[in-house]
Amino acid sequence: MVHDLSPFILKFPETAFWGDQFGFRWYGFAYMLGFICAYKVISWLAERQRAGMTTVMVGDFITYAAIGTLVGGRLGYCLFYDSSLFLSFRPSFPFWGVLAVNEGGMASHGGIIGIIIACVLYARKAGLSYTYLLDLAAVTGPIGVFFGRIANFINGELVGRPSDPSFPLAVKFPSDILNWPTQEFDRLSTLTPVVEKVGVTAAKWSDLLGQFKTNLQARDQVYATLYNVIHDIQGGDAAAKDLIAPVLDPRHPSQLYAALGEGLFTFLILFFLMRKSHKPGFIAGSFVIIYAVVRIADEQFRMPDAHIGYQLFGLTRGQWLSIVMFVFGVVALVYWSRSQLQTVFGWSRGESVKVGRR
Repeated sequence: MVHDLSPFILKFPETAFWGDQFGFRWYGFAYMLGFICAYKVISWLAERQRAGMTTVMVGDFITYAAIGTLVGGRLGYCLFYDSSLFLSFRPSFPFWGVLAVNEGGMASHGGIIGIIIACVLYARKAGLSYTYLLDLAAVTGPIGVFFGRIANFINGELVGRPSDPSFPLAVKFPSDILNWPTQEFDRLSTLTPVVEKVGVTAAKWSDLLGQFKTNLQARDQVYATLYNVIHDIQGGDAAAKDLIAPVLDPRHPSQLYAALGEGLFTFLILFFLMRKSHKPGFIAGSFVIIYAVVRIADEQFRMPDAHIGYQLFGLTRGQWLSIVMFVFGVVALVYWSRSQLQTVFGWSRGESVKVGRR
């Protein structure tokens, strides 16, 4: 199948201020769904565990966690994957590369760091145990990951590694062609029938490719044409979709693997562990370990960022960050199991417990 989903739920008309790439996106909607579900689950847990959190406190905590997730996730991407965005300024909206979330998106490892900071800050304000808040964030975080990874698939980003053409779940992503100018330049000539469909003649396309490495204007026109091809396919142009299909590589839908592994599977395991009494921090430490292991595994099906590639021992940047995360999780789990004196009752018991500051 050729991926033809649009990243927009509703796209606004083009203007000089925001161009033609502004509107309500599935990516933002996924985050909103994640926070709504987190609020519902935490409210339910707070009531069952009777841990001293009112409805207002749950709402305030979700606000802190949302800010931590968004700021941490974006800064994490810029720091871990593309630091050039810190120095990228442009005359049009959103003016600064860090704010251009459509360029690279968010980093889950950065989002986790942001949530940890948010939990510590809100714990100080509300007089609660930060480890208990980390547990609540940990058990609900995978829900947001689930929706986020589905949004990644809709956006056609974080694509999977090449698969066997006969693989029944294989997907061909038109966004691949944006990497061809720097990685597989010779393949651009195979797009001639497709670019003709968007109004660029074969002779013009050949001329642009011939000048690509020496003429900046030709380079910009090549990229503009590639974006037009992708936008037309996302807009429902069946002819362009059929023309591009033969030249694209079939890939694993790694975003959906991640949605099931990092999201649904991790949530179910943590929710199951939370049913029994435990020390504050047990769920958070378990999340870090489980997420790291699942992330290392599912990145075996995901392409590394084009500008980073594979690193030491053939692992990706995400896998190395997850290895560090795994070590941190083991250390944190051991530390919290020994240092926490209180007990949080599981949701299946319903005994009353006040989780105060620790």
